[in-house]
Amino acid sequence: MKLVKRADWGARAPKVPLSYLASARGVKVHYTGEYEDPAILGNHGRCAGRIRAIQNDHMDGRGWNDIAYNFLVCDHAYVFEGRGLHHLCAANGPGLNTGHFAVCGLVGNKGETQPPADMLDGIRDAIEYLRSHGGAGNEIKGHRDGYATDCPGDPLYAWVRQGAPRPPHIQEDDMPYGQLAEGPKAITPISLPKGRFKSIGFICDNGLQGLPPAQLRVGVFHGAGNWQVAQVTVDSTKDLAAVVFTDPGNTTGISVQRSDNGDVHVAWEVS
Repeated sequence: MKLVKRADWGARAPKVPLSYLASARGVKVHYTGEYEDPAILGNHGRCAGRIRAIQNDHMDGRGWNDIAYNFLVCDHAYVFEGRGLHHLCAANGPGLNTGHFAVCGLVGNKGETQPPADMLDGIRDAIEYLRSHGGAGNEIKGHRDGYATDCPGDPLYAWVRQGAPRPPHIQEDDMPYGQLAEGPKAITPISLPKGRFKSIGFICDNGLQGLPPAQLRVGVFHGAGNWQVAQVTVDSTKDLAAVVFTDPGNTTGISVQRSDNGDVHVAWEVS
């Protein structure tokens, strides 16, 4: 599971401590019910900013204690921690929040309305995580089950009614990924099994945070002292930044050095 903790997406603290919920009958699935920009499909760097916007709306616009959901899932199968494990949600409706935890897919009623396979896989990850670590029972329902609403939208609800199965073409994702060490000149070493990977991509959301792009010096090790070195600018307002390995069959490791001040979070994933 690609879990993004609250600190990593820049969550605000709740206004008061969250209410503890030891267990629930299961999980209810939600959508945002708003316009979701289809362009986010090709730019994971925008996802954390979208989660922050939802939290701001819930806390400032609706007066709630925190973001309403226990977890939220983006188009790229990343599971963002909302209220998290064993916390009462505020999403299911009056009198219904003790019965189920809440997981929201970042799909809406306009723009992007069809949940991609990676999102369905991430929602399934979140459900199983709530079952194994959060006291959730086996029920999987939609928000509209028991409450008068269109949520989670017809496409997502149809998947819920099928039992929320994993998309058949999705395999367990064992591609290495993570976040870079932060701070001036911070270096992140990344070890790779030999011969499996062809590129490494970098993403951030500097545009939404009002920060400058990240500047990186990426070294790819091919063995016998042979290094491929590239200067990389990671800018969420532009295309994905990637380094393609010239000799993937012999690539065994990567070293990434930040040449900026490290203010913007940068994530990486190889493929």
